[in-house]
Amino acid sequence: MVYVAIDPPRTFGGILRQLGPGLIIAGSIVGSGELIATTLVGAEAGFVLMWLIIIGCIIKVFVQIELGRYAIVNGRTTLDALNEVPGPRVGVMPRGRVNWVCWFWLAFTVVALAQVGGLIGGVGQALAIQFPVTEAGRDVNAFQNEQIQARLADPRHVSPVGPTSHDATIWAAIVTAVSIVLLVVGRYRVVQDVATALVATFTLVTVINLVMLQLMPEWRISWSELASGFRFQVPPGDGLATALAAFGIIGVGATELIQYPYWCLEKGYARWSGPRDGTDAWAERAAGWIRVLQCDAWCSMAVYTFTTIAFYLVGAAILGRTGLNPKGDDLVRTLGEMYAPVFGSWAQAVFLFGAFAVLYSTFFVASASHARVLADALRVFGLTEGGERAYSWWVRVLSGALPLLFLGTYVFVSRDPRALVLAGGFTGSLMLPILGITAIYVRYHRCDARLAPGGVWDACLWVSVLGLFLAGGWALYDKVVGVVLGG
Repeated sequence: MVYVAIDPPRTFGGILRQLGPGLIIAGSIVGSGELIATTLVGAEAGFVLMWLIIIGCIIKVFVQIELGRYAIVNGRTTLDALNEVPGPRVGVMPRGRVNWVCWFWLAFTVVALAQVGGLIGGVGQALAIQFPVTEAGRDVNAFQNEQIQARLADPRHVSPVGPTSHDATIWAAIVTAVSIVLLVVGRYRVVQDVATALVATFTLVTVINLVMLQLMPEWRISWSELASGFRFQVPPGDGLATALAAFGIIGVGATELIQYPYWCLEKGYARWSGPRDGTDAWAERAAGWIRVLQCDAWCSMAVYTFTTIAFYLVGAAILGRTGLNPKGDDLVRTLGEMYAPVFGSWAQAVFLFGAFAVLYSTFFVASASHARVLADALRVFGLTEGGERAYSWWVRVLSGALPLLFLGTYVFVSRDPRALVLAGGFTGSLMLPILGITAIYVRYHRCDARLAPGGVWDACLWVSVLGLFLAGGWALYDKVVGVVLGG
């Protein structure tokens, strides 16, 4: 890293001009988490889990900022932080003996990569619905429309096996090819601008949709329904299980917690602090850039929390009341019903544009972020000698290779985006406690005393980590112990 000491901004306007990593993360979050996982919770649990959705957005920010603080103070990456946690170390290369946390991260990443395949599948479905390529694709569209209307008329309706087509796969392949070009030739600014524009557009549409629903007596959300979401109730059936699986995705998930410091480093927060020479001047600059990072993280949290609440309420108001549960090849089309009461005949076009915007934004950002983390992993695991040149080369290579991997996952592993996304949420819930442990360790063992937070912050950090352990513990019980006990 080439350090260039730059004084941090002191004014609020100056700080706002230096935000960016959080916008990228928000672009990644408002996709699999909000559009798919959050609306699924609303569809299955109704309004009663609002409290868990909000906690899921807020509680992880303390860990996020602590990992970002480590990056600025030490000029090192998240994988370096994971590798510093005490414990047994194993390596396949002489210079690549890494600890147990890094090996756990590697297992988690395999599933996290598969999750992105669900996103490109959702993008393909959205485009295939709006622009069918083949006659079979038009037949599928007509059939799925009929079945959705039948389920709206009678929630007990069981859909027969219908026609199939490869239109979604064709569109997913086209979008993948375009993305590879943008990712290979693009840089930080391209990722930030694409993510921000796409998410902002559809967020506005969703908020308008929610407001207009309140003007329609048959769909209006009552104060009593809203209040039920803050009574800390647990819904019957599978609602809580779905919510806790989604907890790994909603807000800043495990993947975004890992990726955020990389974007902070690429933005320049650590580089602009100057080399860590132990001087008071360095500490003052670093403290200023940490304040910028905190503002960046909290601003992005406000954006995706507001968006998450909007998606959840719309999902509960429309899908929860009608009994529609999005899944399989008609996932995107069923989600589009959330916009039908307000936009009528325009609902499909409006939603499909929005679905494309947020799902593609997440796919695009996830591809760029995973490329950076995996390029760094090659260094940490001792497979490359490291250095800026090797890192940049591997980022470009992986930016081209990963989208192809994601497409292959959707085509050959699972054609159900919902299954892929929720699988990522489950493994993300298991990874969250590990990241909590890492945040606690670097807070007390790798932070300059002059840059350490106060007692109130530490208390919030511990509460945050406790919440991550609860989410991970439930995920483990629900998927492993529950199976053993026959639950």
